[in-house]
Formats: sequence, structure tokens, C-alpha cells
Amino acid sequence: MPSWLPSIPYPPSQDGYWSPVTSTLNWCEEDYYATVYSAEIVNTLTNLLFVYLAIKGIANCLRNGHDGIFLVTFIGYLLVGVGSFLFHSTLKYPMQLVDELSMIYTTCLMFYATFSYGKTRQYAFFLGLFLVSLAAFITGYYHYLQDPVFHQNMYALLTAIVLFRAMYVMEVSIRPSLRHTGRSVAIEKMDGAAGATERVEQDREDRRDEDILRHMWIMIACGLSIFLGGFAIWTLDNEFCPTLRSWRRQIGLPWGILLEGHGWWHLMTGTGAYFYITWGIWLRHCLNRRQDEYDLVWPQVIGTLPMIERRRIDSNGSLQNGTTKKKL
Repeated sequence: MPSWLPSIPYPPSQDGYWSPVTSTLNWCEEDYYATVYSAEIVNTLTNLLFVYLAIKGIANCLRNGHDGIFLVTFIGYLLVGVGSFLFHSTLKYPMQLVDELSMIYTTCLMFYATFSYGKTRQYAFFLGLFLVSLAAFITGYYHYLQDPVFHQNMYALLTAIVLFRAMYVMEVSIRPSLRHTGRSVAIEKMDGAAGATERVEQDREDRRDEDILRHMWIMIACGLSIFLGGFAIWTLDNEFCPTLRSWRRQIGLPWGILLEGHGWWHLMTGTGAYFYITWGIWLRHCLNRRQDEYDLVWPQVIGTLPMIERRRIDSNGSLQNGTTKKKL
């Protein structure tokens, strides 16, 4: 540790208010070194990002009239953060279940939102019944096994299925070259001013949708990169825990906090998941052919997060012109 960089030694671990540990997992952060009321203080407090982003997302859904499934998803996202906060504070097995199973349930909500769109009520009902049954099975089997690898594999599988399905739907439903071949043929058969007007409108919509797709892929790349980066740090934290603990004690506090890999996992996966839900909201509006009613608000600079906002109405009662906005 450089002599010019002030630090204080790590306090020793101790028994805490919630002792003994009953969870099947105990992460690399040392237990109860900072306070007797929180087993893993950094892993606990980093979950406040989930709470903040969940409140931000819920408020955005209510303010802008996004589909109700995304409001419920943000509530599930909030439960993930609260559950993880309680789990890392206590390291109790019931709180571990709240943390990990809420991740499964929230992903099932996004699964429903992705696969039920445009389907019949009967299809949506049976899909919902299947997902409820799947969630119940995962809950019961995980409680029986008490093997975190099972939970991690199920979460990864569900997330991958939903992600790739949403990418497919985005491309075939929005990309002009894949979407409106029939419309193009019909316009070609139209004569005079009506045909010219339709061609102009189609060109405008094509440019709009190409711009939307470009920004959607940027969102996907950012969210996925942040999420996978968090997973990489989480893996390193698990594999090299003894070394990291030694380094943290050598450099002292507060700098040792920067080597708390599971805390970075919370910050990065929370951010990546927020990107994903926001992308899902925008995709749903595009599938509903409401691109001209909503804007992406995202300056695309470090530290900013995207939001989907309803376009303002001018004094004449018309929607303001424009497509994708990048603003503060």
C-alpha cells in the first residue's frame, strides 16, 4: 500500500446479530467485520442500486403508460434487490430463497411478456399456467436439492431463451426489409398522388425503424456487456477468494472495498437487467406500432441510463415530430 494513500486496517470478523450462518452460500466478503448488524456490508449496500432503479422504472411505467407486465416486472426486480439485501445482511437460508427465487420469478415474467405477445387469450392462459408450474417446480426442487448450481443453471437458461427470442422478434417485426414486403407490393400497384404519398410515408417509417433498431442493438450490447462483465468478476471473486482477502487486508479500508467482487456483480447485473427491461418496454411499443408516440431518452454517456418516455403533445394537440431522442 503506498504510504501517501491513507487507509485503516480491516477489523477482524466477529459473531453478528444474525449469527449463526444458515445459508448454503457464503461469499468472499468477510462476515461482520464492519458492523454486527450486517454479515456482508458491501454486498448488502450494493443492492440499493436495485431499489433505486426499480423505483425509477416503476415511476416511468406509471407516468408513461407502459404495458402492465413491465410494471409487474419492475416490482419483481425490486423484490430481487430487497431479497438480496436481506440475504447478505443475515446469511439466513430463508432470505437466500427470497433472493434467488425472486430472480427466477422475475425472469418468468419477462418470459411471459416475450412469448405471449400477439397470441390468443387461450395461448396466454396456458403459457401463464406453464410458467407458474415451472416456477413452483424450480422452487420445490431447489429447496429439496439446496444446490446453488441448479438455481444458477435454471436462471441462465431462462434468461438466454427470453433474450434470444426477443432479439428474433425485434428483427423480424421491425427491420423494414423483413417486415413489409406485402405493403411494398401494394404501394407499387397504386397510381398517382396516393401512391406517391404512401411511398413517402413508407420511406419515413423505414428510416425511423432502422434508427430504432440501431439504438436497440446498442442497448443490447451495453446491457449484455455490463451483465457479462459482472459475471466475469463474480467468477474471479469465487475462484480467487483467499488471494483477494489477503490483498484487501494489505491495502486496508476503504480501498479494499474495490476488490469486493460480489458487490460489483450486484452493481453490474442490476444495471444490465435494467437495460434489458427498458429494451423490452421499447420493443413492445414498436410491436404495437406506436414508435411515433414514444422516444428513447438516453444521452449514451458513461453513468447515464436509458428511459422510454411518451412523446409530448404540442399546443395543436399533435405529437411532436422526431424519432429517437438522446437527451438528458
